[in-house]
Formats: sequence, structure tokens, C-alpha cells
Amino acid sequence: MSTIAARFSAAPRSTKLSLSGLVVGIAGLIVQWIADPVKFGGFPPGIAFIAIAGALVVVASGRWWAPVFAVLISLWIVLGGWAAGQMTPNFRSGNTGTVAGTAVMTLGLAFAAVAGIVAMLAGRRARERAAAR
Repeated sequence: MSTIAARFSAAPRSTKLSLSGLVVGIAGLIVQWIADPVKFGGFPPGIAFIAIAGALVVVASGRWWAPVFAVLISLWIVLGGWAAGQMTPNFRSGNTGTVAGTAVMTLGLAFAAVAGIVAMLAGRRARERAAAR
């Protein structure tokens, strides 16, 4: 476990930023859950999916591709939610908590996806530069 902590502490800042975006996404889901608990029928599964993706980023940290888990879960929830027609009703809801929670979740996950892509590109470039030496 200490090797994971050491790898994570040495991870690029953009990887850590992508994880912070996932945390904001979870916060948005919690706001939605508090605003309309019946909508989720218990515990919101998105929280668990995002947390697992974040844990995978931490476990794989130190590898240039580690943020791919943050990128994939973020795009799956945000783009999949739009494609499935679930985001628009949340933004148009009469429940302020649902609207605010959806906005926070969407912004956090979009940030996580962008930061994760930046982290992977930077990590890949650093790896290629190190190999060229």
C-alpha cells in the first residue's frame, strides 16, 4: 500500500486535478440525492461507479494512462446521460437541488475528463522524452 501512496504522491498535478473533478461530481450526485431521494431508489449507483474509477486512478498512478478511468467514467455519465435524455430533464426540473446537483456533477465530471486527458498527454510525452535519452 505504501508503494501506491508513493506513486500517487509523485503523480502529475493534472492527475490529482482529475481526481478532484471526480470528487466534485460525487458532491453533485449527493446534492441530487438529498434533493430527491426517491429518484434514486436508495443509494445512487453513480457515486459507487465514480469512487471505483477514482480508486483505479490512484492504484494505477505512476503510469501515464492512469487517468483513463476518470476520463471514461466522466464521459460515460455526462455524454451517456445526454444521449439517454436524462440530463435535460434534470436541468429543467422544478427542484432547485436537482438542477444545482446536476450542474455541479456535470461541471466536475467535465473538468475530470479534460484534466485526465491533459494528464495522459503530459505523461505520455514525458515517457517518450525519457525513452529518447
